[in-house]
Amino acid sequence: MRKLMLLALACAVGAASAACSQSGTLAAATEALGAANLQSIEYSGTGRWYQFGQAPGPTLPWPQFDVSSFTATVDYGTPGARLQMVRRQTIEPGRERPAPAEQRPIQIVSGTSAWNMAVPAGSPPDAEPAPQPQPAAVEERTMEIWTTPHGFLKAAAANNATSTPADGGSEVTFATADGHRYAGRINAQNQVERVQTWIDNTVLGDTPVEFTYSEYRDFGGVMFPGRIMRTQGGHPVLDITVSEVTANPSLALDVPEAVRTFTPPAVEVTVDRLANGVYHLRGGSHHSLAIDQADHIVVVEGPQNEARSMAVIAKVKETIPNKPIRYLVNTHVHFDHSGGLRTYVDEGATVVTHEANQTFYEQAWGAPRTLMADMLSKSGKTATFETVSGMHELSDGRRTIQIHEIAGSGHNDAFLMVYLPAEGILFESDAYTPAPANAPPPAMPNPYSMNLHDNIQRLKLNVRQIAAGHGPRVATMADLRAAIGLGTRGTN
Repeated sequence: MRKLMLLALACAVGAASAACSQSGTLAAATEALGAANLQSIEYSGTGRWYQFGQAPGPTLPWPQFDVSSFTATVDYGTPGARLQMVRRQTIEPGRERPAPAEQRPIQIVSGTSAWNMAVPAGSPPDAEPAPQPQPAAVEERTMEIWTTPHGFLKAAAANNATSTPADGGSEVTFATADGHRYAGRINAQNQVERVQTWIDNTVLGDTPVEFTYSEYRDFGGVMFPGRIMRTQGGHPVLDITVSEVTANPSLALDVPEAVRTFTPPAVEVTVDRLANGVYHLRGGSHHSLAIDQADHIVVVEGPQNEARSMAVIAKVKETIPNKPIRYLVNTHVHFDHSGGLRTYVDEGATVVTHEANQTFYEQAWGAPRTLMADMLSKSGKTATFETVSGMHELSDGRRTIQIHEIAGSGHNDAFLMVYLPAEGILFESDAYTPAPANAPPPAMPNPYSMNLHDNIQRLKLNVRQIAAGHGPRVATMADLRAAIGLGTRGTN
């Protein structure tokens, strides 16, 4: 450090030296930050985290959580990392949500394996966390290793980076063996101040991820930024003020057997007939609805991803043969409920969604998909939309499908539910998730469910069955009333 301070002083007073002219380069930053001698690093702090893909409106940022504890431990050799965080959703004035609960995620990646440590659902309160395989998270968690300041320098050196002088520093670019591109900025003070890369997302395609590093200082002999900011898909996802840094900590990242031997299960789709020509398509965590019309099919909800949509489409065609899927009704823009929409566009379906969502989808679906081409990017088909404001009807002359706005929900500002008047069937996602049969009602009613009930009453809908986008069963209005403290199950 004394050597670097003397060099900076000599350059400041105009001393002529080859070393001075090399400031802002990849080599100078590697020396200044001690990247060559750093095999692992741990940094801690507090700040904010934002839930990617869950914005309460198509033009709004990802929802914010307050982070009271944040610790990331990174091993550049494996490569591997462990992230531990304590967070709680920030109360947003004017938006009613369930009371925020403290979350303590533990996320790990080691080589080509990723897992979380969490207590399995339904476990007793004193149960120990167990490894939960997360194979889909490997890409993003590995990216987080090589976008740290020291990780970027190491990856640049290992991947024949190209460096271009710019404003006293350098713009450094390279691609890793798996095809991921990285671009970074080294400033005149030999600090990595910005790193950008791209990851695949089912909704956004090649999604830009940018880290900004500032307020560098000496943390016990390690030069490291005092503030880390990350944006993803155009909105913040992390803002951490660093309080402590440790160089070369030990990090045991043995892959648990349950993770090492895990094989992702095949996508499961089961069919429950709710009425003549009305089918609840279940399996996994997200459900859809298929409605048999005179000469076509209407599917409600295209969640998760292409694989889920392909499996649902196949099951729909098996259940209702020889008819095209003409419409796909989308309840809201949250990525777990819109990640499979593009597959229906490729199938030829018109997307029916809230009028506020159309521009978002058109812009998002226009992004490049070089990291993971899907069926729609290969076919080049153009999406068509029918939009909803208040209420919209689809009819084949014999059965009417009503699509209603869920007004005033704290969950989403462009939120729809689907109602079949003749059958008394309602489909909704995230407003109400039925609990298992005979489960006690929640101690505190969910405001989203209370709002759903209010909307049903406002619209005077005669609901007999609630086919939800989540949950283990089809519910009744009595179940919904019991869940919000207005009655008991089994009553009419």
